[in-house]
Formats: sequence, C-alpha cells, structure tokens
Amino acid sequence: MRRVHFLNVNNGDCSIIQHGSGRVTVIDVCNARPTNVYAEALVKKAASLEVGTLGNFNQKRYPVNPVSYMRDRGLASVFRFVLTHPDMDHLDGIEAFFNAFSPGNFWDTDNTCEKEFGADNNGGYSEDDWKFYKKLRDGNPDSDPKRLTLHSGANGKYWNDDDNGGSGDGITVLAPTPDLLAQANDCDGHNDSSYVLIYRAQTSNGRTHKILFAGDSHDATWEHILERHEELVSSVDLLIAPHHGRDSDRDWEFLDVLNPALTLFGNANSGHLAYAAWSNRGLPIMTNNQAGNVIIDVDSDPMDVYVTCENFAKSRNPYSFYSDAFKAYYLRQIVRQKVAA
Repeated sequence: MRRVHFLNVNNGDCSIIQHGSGRVTVIDVCNARPTNVYAEALVKKAASLEVGTLGNFNQKRYPVNPVSYMRDRGLASVFRFVLTHPDMDHLDGIEAFFNAFSPGNFWDTDNTCEKEFGADNNGGYSEDDWKFYKKLRDGNPDSDPKRLTLHSGANGKYWNDDDNGGSGDGITVLAPTPDLLAQANDCDGHNDSSYVLIYRAQTSNGRTHKILFAGDSHDATWEHILERHEELVSSVDLLIAPHHGRDSDRDWEFLDVLNPALTLFGNANSGHLAYAAWSNRGLPIMTNNQAGNVIIDVDSDPMDVYVTCENFAKSRNPYSFYSDAFKAYYLRQIVRQKVAA
C-alpha cells in the first residue's frame, strides 16, 4: 500500500511517503503544534462546506495538523524524518511531531544556520521549535534519533538498499553536495543547501513511477542536478514544486527536462506563484488552496489522485466519489497530457 500525501499546512511543507516496506518517510513539517481538538474539528467541517469558485477553493484557510492527519489514518510511527533545510516553515511544530512519532532516523544538513527571535517572534513561529531542532543538529549524531547528513548520490540502508540486494525504499538523494552546503553556509542563505529527493516505485506492469521532492532548491542546485542526474529527473510523473511553487527570481529552464505530468504547489499568495513557468510549457498544476490535502495512490498505474476538498474534486470530475480507504475524493489519474502539434 504505497501512497504519497502532500499536506495543506499553511505556507509551509509537509509530505508523507508510505513505502511498500511498511516504513514511513516524512519530508518537512509545518503547522504541527498542538491545537484545541474541538477547534480543529470546526476547521475541518468548515473546509468541507466551503464553496469555491473555478480557481479558488479557499483551502488555505483550513490547514491540517500533520500529527492529527497521520493519527486519523492509522500512521503510528515514522521511520525517517527529512528536514530539507532549516527554514521555520519546514520545521514548524517539529518538537510536537517528534514527541508524537519518535522518528528513528533524522536526515539533516551540515548547516550553520542561526535564527533570532525578537518581538515579532520570527513570523509567529515558535522559538522552542528552533531550540529543539538545534539540540538535534548539535547533539550526538548516533543518539536517538540517528542523525544522517547525506549528499548527492549517497547509498545506504534502507533508503536505496536492503538486505536482499534490492532498492530499499526507492529514495535517491540528488542534492545537496558539499560545495552547495559550503556556499549556503558562507552566504547564510540555505535554499541551495536543500535536500532534493526522488522516490521511484516499480509498478506491476514494469514501469517506474518517479516522484520528485524539490524542497526550496534554487538555481545552483538545479545546475548540479541537470549535470549529474539529468536522466534520472527526466519526465517525472509528479513534482512537488521547489519553494512551494513561488516565483522566486529564478531560472525555470530545468522544467524542460523534468517535464512533470503533474506538479503540486503549496500555499502562497497567488501573486507570488510561478504560474507562467508551468502554463507557458503546457504543464498542469494543482495547489493546496484548491485541493486541500492531496493523496497519490502509488500502487495504481497510472497513479490515481485523491483530494480532501470535495467541491474542487466535483468541479473537475462530475464522477468523483469519496473513498473510505483514502479519506478523500477521487479526482483523476496522472497521465501525461499530449501537446498539440
């Protein structure tokens, strides 16, 4: 039962991979601090009643708490937690999350990032989360959880190796490199120190699904990836957009190689999203603001997409139905669109 979940978590990131091995990988976390259970239920109900327009379904008003989301789906433990890079919108609620799931493995980067929490409390994020993260970062790497700092092309159990000579959980590290980390530490800008991971899953038909998690990677990262891993990232099935899909003054030519059949954007003001980079290439996108949470059935071929926003699902597919197994509404398959000649 292989699934990928892309959660609606305010203006941050949180993705979950359920592997065929039974292990669970979580990439980044946001909006995980404890909330009032009654208030959370009211938010969930309001989200289900929201009536959206053709393009705006207002789901960013109703972010999900990853701890509650996972418990609601019977996910009780986390094998590995990956922090792509040390920005607060990728580690908001990390202490509560670790207390809830006790990940055995913690993927981090060898960063030297420091943060100051003044009167504005660093945008509303918790200084306690930063202190918790620093304790993990600066502590004994062999303690519980085990802290790994991996670079492009790293091999190991059980992310891309296993006891039987197989590919483990199918995760390949594309970035960062030691040079990218050093440059990021020198300039104190950590987007190009971000992990970029590709998850590959074999299908019963002999095909390989390719799902790319891009963190907040910027231009220098993609120069490296296209130089060293171009074949691996060519024509991916699903892209979790870099920097939540924001138009961050960057070069988008790497999209010509990735050519994603579907791209998922996080939440940001619509004026900040790089819609044109995708639309000019005829590449379909979906946002958390439209869909709420997005769940991908990796076992299906083509992969099936489910979303938690009923109105969005039914506006796009009149035959949409609710799935008890996915706790979401069926939307579509991920099939590469044909471009008119």
